[in-house]
Amino acid sequence: MGIFRSGMTKTRTSFFGRIAQMLGGTDIDEETWDDIEALLIQADVGVETTQVVLEDMKQRVRKEGITRTDQINTALKASLASLLVPPPQPNISGRPLSIILIVGVNGSGKTTTIGKLAHRLNNINSRKVILAAGDTFRAAAIEQLQKWGERANVPVIAGRPGGDAAAVVYDATEAAKARGRDILIVDTAGRLHTNYNLMEELAKIKSVSAKVVPDAPHEVWLVLDGTTGQNALQQADKFREMVDVTGLIVTKLDGTAKGGMIFAIQQTLGLPVHYVGLGERIDDLVPFRPDFFVDSLFEEA
Repeated sequence: MGIFRSGMTKTRTSFFGRIAQMLGGTDIDEETWDDIEALLIQADVGVETTQVVLEDMKQRVRKEGITRTDQINTALKASLASLLVPPPQPNISGRPLSIILIVGVNGSGKTTTIGKLAHRLNNINSRKVILAAGDTFRAAAIEQLQKWGERANVPVIAGRPGGDAAAVVYDATEAAKARGRDILIVDTAGRLHTNYNLMEELAKIKSVSAKVVPDAPHEVWLVLDGTTGQNALQQADKFREMVDVTGLIVTKLDGTAKGGMIFAIQQTLGLPVHYVGLGERIDDLVPFRPDFFVDSLFEEA
């Protein structure tokens, strides 16, 4: 719980903290609802999702006979919590080798997230992880992944910059099997401006991994930058057109006052959020806990 509370400080103090200040013990009126609506939208909860929250809150207020603004916090917390679904267990066990494809635009924190995820699975969950440097378009991405591999103490299979990404994934899959590794995490290129090429590449990577390991990839996780707010939804839509995304990782939540975008993402996309990034350190990528997340948005009583 502590890492959620410290990681969500900016969102809590800038917007949700102001809601707490606003609800100072006056009678609930139309202006109360207008103020809550404005603050939720500023926190990037999104217009549509905000309307869902308001309608749910109004029902709770009527049902519970709440008349004062200082009693409304409980209804707000319950309404927000109802929007979030605990993620299912990732489909990365029960077979000799599971493959996770990581997709996302450049700059979303994708390569860093892969390093942190490898560290968590390898050192906390005791899984034997190997990485594939499938973003062959950027030499910097390959080098960055290799550095993260060293930090996380997991091997990295890489090719030459500009090489065939699918060939790298094939080599990594064979290496994972030969070395008895049970999870292969694949980095991929993140160029949205050439959608067709990216779609072709992702399809090729999926095809190659499925040839070596049945039903692979077993998870396709999209990395979204939490500081981009509603733009993250547009990115998610584009990637879902290209590849069958199964879940989300939301990064950089500690660096934004707009952490409310998590509610919009889950409400709009209906995809589970598996992990969130709440800091710069290697262990600051943590499994998403809706209850901890919602509690961290409110000042402690």
